[in-house]
Amino acid sequence: MLPEKIVYLAFLFHLVAYVFYFQSILKGHSKPNLVSWIIWTLAPFIAVFFQLKAGAGLVSIPTLLAGLGPLSVVIFYIFKKEAYWKLGMFDFICGALAMFALVLYIFTHNLGISMLFAVLSDGLAAVPTITKSWSFPDTENVGPYLAGVFGNTLGLLIITNWIFTIYAFSVYNILINVIIIFCIYRKKILPHIVAFFYGFFDVWPPK
Repeated sequence: MLPEKIVYLAFLFHLVAYVFYFQSILKGHSKPNLVSWIIWTLAPFIAVFFQLKAGAGLVSIPTLLAGLGPLSVVIFYIFKKEAYWKLGMFDFICGALAMFALVLYIFTHNLGISMLFAVLSDGLAAVPTITKSWSFPDTENVGPYLAGVFGNTLGLLIITNWIFTIYAFSVYNILINVIIIFCIYRKKILPHIVAFFYGFFDVWPPK
């Protein structure tokens, strides 16, 4: 287990990552999907509340950053609306489902069930960004997602009390960010994976 204060590195990593992300938006490269980013602003803040009630302490910092980063993106939208991804019906359906899950999450009194709804809400909100990253990887910048993996990994490494309410959102956040990173880089990664397995099974077992 690492010292708790090491989690402050997550803040620095997020700050640098989002500076590059905003530069990418200004250059017209990254085009965030606002459905994802608005829900990503709401769910983590409520998750922090439940983590603190469960005694998470500094473990909640990566979850807090998971909300502050998207909040800055939403605020940035006010000043540069043309930089954002055009929304379709699929995006609004995912957003409506995420909001419904978030409402259930808010009014559920059980901490474990509440956190489960938080994960569900955040995950549904991620679907539009996942599909966009898969189909149009050039419209995303990997920085915020790497920061999410790094920060939440640090959060897990300082946990002393392993209960679902404390670790669930961090584990989910790592997984969803890894999925988005894979979608962004899939055109570069998949050919190498296919070539590796083709070469491996072509020569193994030895004749």
